[in-house]
Amino acid sequence: MDVAVISGGHGGYAAAAELSENGHQVRFWRRDAEAFAPMLDGKQIHVKDYRGSRTVPIAMPTTDLAQAIDGAQVVILPLPATTHPDMAAMCASLWEDGQVVFLPPGTFGSFLFLKAARAAGNEADVTFAETGTLPYLARKHGPTEIVISGFGARLPTGCLPAKNSDKALALLAQVYPAIEPIDDALSGALMNAGPIIHPPLIIMNAGPLEHFPAWDIHNEGTQPSVRAVTDALDQERIAVREACGYGAPHFPLADHYATDGDEWMYGRNAHERLTDSGDWREKIDLNGHRYMMEDVKLGLSLIASVGRWAGVETPLTNGLLAMGSAINNEDFYATGRTLEGLGLEGLSKAEMTALMREGPSA
Repeated sequence: MDVAVISGGHGGYAAAAELSENGHQVRFWRRDAEAFAPMLDGKQIHVKDYRGSRTVPIAMPTTDLAQAIDGAQVVILPLPATTHPDMAAMCASLWEDGQVVFLPPGTFGSFLFLKAARAAGNEADVTFAETGTLPYLARKHGPTEIVISGFGARLPTGCLPAKNSDKALALLAQVYPAIEPIDDALSGALMNAGPIIHPPLIIMNAGPLEHFPAWDIHNEGTQPSVRAVTDALDQERIAVREACGYGAPHFPLADHYATDGDEWMYGRNAHERLTDSGDWREKIDLNGHRYMMEDVKLGLSLIASVGRWAGVETPLTNGLLAMGSAINNEDFYATGRTLEGLGLEGLSKAEMTALMREGPSA
């Protein structure tokens, strides 16, 4: 299958390598030509995972976005949600009939992308699908090197417009067999694991993060008190999902840490594989890291706003959002990704369901 991977980050390199190795013809796009030069010259990625080390050829690395998207059946956008407004505008005129665009995770970016396409006059029958996490636990170790310590085992995925779900997810499953159909893109957005795991970790570890040259928030930073906050925060997410009419399974984050029982998105023992890799021992800037700017600012503001719209109190979500705002001297609710900011706060639940099914108009 012709697949485009639009990302120069960890997830992009992991996707380009895995999908190429699985037999897909991958167009791999990154905008930074200088940083991408080794890939453009060598057309290969050096991969290390549970199967060992090897070199994977990449069919078409490119810095031409139109070239990457043109004719691709599936487009993968494993990008931080902070990039979505810019990328939505860049891609708006390029989408084609029948394409499936996968945002792992989405933070409701599917709405931004489809709305931008319609505003640009692009009426293509394109479907945006989003899930709750990247399909990989991965870290780049150089300009053409990626280490993958975990693969997605279950990827709950919802579509916009949802009326295209059956056809779109059947196509996407040929690329990612781990996807599991759920109601729609808003349901997919409320499966996002990042705003549940990362805000307690980065905010409750603020002292050591600022003090030490490197700190692993997933290892020594994950203590019982942090876990307790994560579990309580996740209960607010689940309550918001239920108030929106979305049923189980809700993929509770407690399963991420469990060694038995129901599997979470990366399967059992995912947390141990992550910490054993050592790749998450890093210096985190509280004023710029994606855990703050993507997961606190955008992810928590979305949950808080949907909770407000659905009539669910989210005191812990609001509290962590307020603490992130104070650390960064910025009102994250006002500048985040909220239903108010998207112009959707006035919809009834029936109208929201219809919007998710049919998609936005121009």
